[in-house]
Amino acid sequence: MKIALLTPTFSPFSGIDRLVEIQTKRFLKEGHAVTIYALKSSMKVKGAKIVEIGMPSTSFAERLYRLLMFLDRKKIEKYAKEISRSDMVVSHLYPMNLIAKRAKEMNPKLTYVYNHAGVGITDAYTLLEKAYLRVFNVLNNRSMKTCDEAVSISKFLADELEEETGISSRVEYIPVDAKRFNIKARGERIRKNYKFGKSKVLLYIGRVSPHKGIHLLIEAYKKVKERVPNVKLAIIGKPTFPDYSERLKQMADKGVLFAGFIDDKELPEWYAACDVYTTCSLWEGFDMPITEANACGKPAVAFDVGAHKEVLKTGKLVPEGDTDAFADAVVRLLK
Repeated sequence: MKIALLTPTFSPFSGIDRLVEIQTKRFLKEGHAVTIYALKSSMKVKGAKIVEIGMPSTSFAERLYRLLMFLDRKKIEKYAKEISRSDMVVSHLYPMNLIAKRAKEMNPKLTYVYNHAGVGITDAYTLLEKAYLRVFNVLNNRSMKTCDEAVSISKFLADELEEETGISSRVEYIPVDAKRFNIKARGERIRKNYKFGKSKVLLYIGRVSPHKGIHLLIEAYKKVKERVPNVKLAIIGKPTFPDYSERLKQMADKGVLFAGFIDDKELPEWYAACDVYTTCSLWEGFDMPITEANACGKPAVAFDVGAHKEVLKTGKLVPEGDTDAFADAVVRLLK
């Protein structure tokens, strides 16, 4: 089959795009021809064709374009025509659904699959950001309603999608690459390079964004440090909100490492180097780092939100926002 995968930004910073990468490799292994369409791309997958559609380069203009892409009829028509010659199109999120929807209209025999990863809206965002996301979510739900099949990456998201749209979806969890993430992973190089020594290490991997609750994680880390003095916190991820990142740096002490974005190949080493994987995320449709950390034999502590109760197998869930309970759980696991 000829399969088209649609994602807004095919980059290593996005959990959705890591899923697209996994799907691409699976389809290629099954013998299908795969083309990835993205507004912008910074990744490659051997054997797959990647088409970069293009969008504005500045952060503000990019967000505005993604919201209002329905006005760019010329671009939608151009790529929908290409994709309509495929056998199946799998779309991940608005505004790519617009192209998939139009391609389906051009070729009714085309199978349109919508892959649902959700749009998290939390109180950690400003009023303007929440308004933007609410409009984005409405446009996303409208543009996926003509799909032939919907797939959600957790039961939590499947329930949410059915409540918001009335559409039932099949649950398909994101698989862990057992060849990379397993108890054989070694963390000595990471501990040596970052001079962790004999310190206990807490780890967070993901976007540095308000809804990820990293400000709460730093608060919890400080409470852990009162009882376990030789503890450090490593925060790995691309800063996407400059003001928020600056706030975090002001909150942090010398025991907090902001490692920034790292090569995906290093992830197993980081999991192996930590003692407990920690996240204070306020919303998650899945949470790949928890599953990867558990696969590497490391326990995780997280708030009981979103899909966490579905994906966390080893570790502890605590009430949302309760940094005291969070710290208690971490300390118990460290000791």
